[in-house]
Amino acid sequence: MALIITSECVKCGVCVDVCPISAIIESDVQYIITEACIDCGKCIEVCPIDAIKNVKMNGQ
Repeated sequence: MALIITSECVKCGVCVDVCPISAIIESDVQYIITEACIDCGKCIEVCPIDAIKNVKMNGQ
């Protein structure tokens, strides 16, 4: 599985603060979850607008 931040992101920064390995970085428009992500799900739990989603990768 992988986590992504959707275009709904408003760059509040809450997810960045809870990521235990600093796998979330800022881009011009929104935050992005890097490949370093360990899928712990902490960012999903704190996102106030549900802009972070679990997606299946490679048909898994």
